[in-house]
Amino acid sequence: MTITPTRPERVVSSRSPGRPARAPAGRFRHDLVTGRWWWSSETYVLHGYDLDEITPTTEIFLALRHPDDRADVEEALRRAGEGGMPLSSVHRIETAQGRGRTVCLVGQGRRDCDTHEVVEVMGYLTDLTRTLAQRAEVLAGEQIRAAAEHRATIEQAKGILALTCDVSTSRAFSVLRAASNDHDVPLRRLSGWVVELAERLPVAEEHRRSVHDLLDRPCEPQQEAAVLERPA
Repeated sequence: MTITPTRPERVVSSRSPGRPARAPAGRFRHDLVTGRWWWSSETYVLHGYDLDEITPTTEIFLALRHPDDRADVEEALRRAGEGGMPLSSVHRIETAQGRGRTVCLVGQGRRDCDTHEVVEVMGYLTDLTRTLAQRAEVLAGEQIRAAAEHRATIEQAKGILALTCDVSTSRAFSVLRAASNDHDVPLRRLSGWVVELAERLPVAEEHRRSVHDLLDRPCEPQQEAAVLERPA
């Protein structure tokens, strides 16, 4: 089923003066006896339509789901309609304008008081698109900062090896990487150990001997007293 865009998409805003914005949410009901659907105004706008611009149906509702998520949503609605079980689904939709959104659907079936048959499925749709985008941005920033910190540690370790072993920084990095691979120790962890060891050992010759020992047998440096201890 092809849904043709009719007009530019409007943005749903749930912000009141002095209050933080909330994720746009809409309600829906599906009468299983008559087959009719009801959408709140927020549900229309969430899908890219004006209020009452279309008559919602099961076919339209499913057509607006992302093709890869459609079958799962259909199955969740079927289970709720047959057994009245609660349903929940986080999935993607494609609005009437072709814009992708991620939504959370929660709902349940309602039983008739007399027949105890499930006669209606009702629930809510919440737009998670902005929330997920903001979270992804935060995670990306954290990963970039972590990568920068790891890189700085590796650069420090390269400098320490270059000075203590009297080699170039490129050779120092090759030695670090070889020790990391040979002993199956992550490069950033091994570099951190080299830096930590150098901070505890002020004597140049002790640097050289201890760094060589660390690369031969990688392990987290011991406490300062134990590291500085020498045989009598």
